[in-house]
Amino acid sequence: MKLSFSTNAFTGYTAAEAVRKIASVGYAGVEILADVPHLFMDDVDMTTIEEVRRAVVETGIEVSNINANTVRGYCGYGPYWDPLLEPSLSSPDEQARRWRIEYTKRCVDLSRELDCQNVSVTSGHIYPGSTPEEGTAHLKASLSEIARYAEENGVRIGVEYEPGLLIEYSTELRALIDRIPSAYIGANLDLGHSHCVGEDPEAVFERLCDRVFHVHLEDIKGRVHFHLIPGLGDMDFARLFSLHRKYNYNGFITVELYTYSEEPEAAAKKAYEYLERLL
Repeated sequence: MKLSFSTNAFTGYTAAEAVRKIASVGYAGVEILADVPHLFMDDVDMTTIEEVRRAVVETGIEVSNINANTVRGYCGYGPYWDPLLEPSLSSPDEQARRWRIEYTKRCVDLSRELDCQNVSVTSGHIYPGSTPEEGTAHLKASLSEIARYAEENGVRIGVEYEPGLLIEYSTELRALIDRIPSAYIGANLDLGHSHCVGEDPEAVFERLCDRVFHVHLEDIKGRVHFHLIPGLGDMDFARLFSLHRKYNYNGFITVELYTYSEEPEAAAKKAYEYLERLL
């Protein structure tokens, strides 16, 4: 297992600057935000991607994941996070859903450019006027198309479940994975989200272990979905790491602390010092 940190905490910096700062802390990996203000694929140019690639090469860090969960850039960049996930792969609006499918494919292209194996996405919300069954059908069709493109490019798509979304439990994600005949669709497992919805960690690992492509980690207090620096909440990281070992997860564990954008370097250092001791 190797520790990584997401650039989505470093929104006051360019993506290349964020990569260098994360590497300087000691992290072995970096997750790249495929959204504003970093690499929003509708606006980004090859010069910016090359700057990120150069930072990766010069620091020796690896790109753990392309985080395509959010698309704030679609609606314009503002000071708040909503609408954060829309349009999604489950949208009842065919044109919006098509945009998201093509955007995810461009993130697969970005993943190849940066020698990364993983792209993460979410299901999106349940839309007013649409049923969960309709949303799941749209999501399955979207992911099936993306899976073909991902497989052609050797990139894996990790679906992240989250409280309040269409897919918010590991049981729902497992059912979705089993309905898509592709080994390139799996889980971007956020253990903080799992904690929020009251899941037993071992049951989650047992259910998803054959399809966990990448892991997100943060601390949670009182099951409130607010990302905290590890050590400030209720999560038992020693047990979680023992489960990683038991179920043979040897990939990246990316700390996701977008809630600390005012002090990202300090948050990254505190998280690294706390988690490195446990690993």
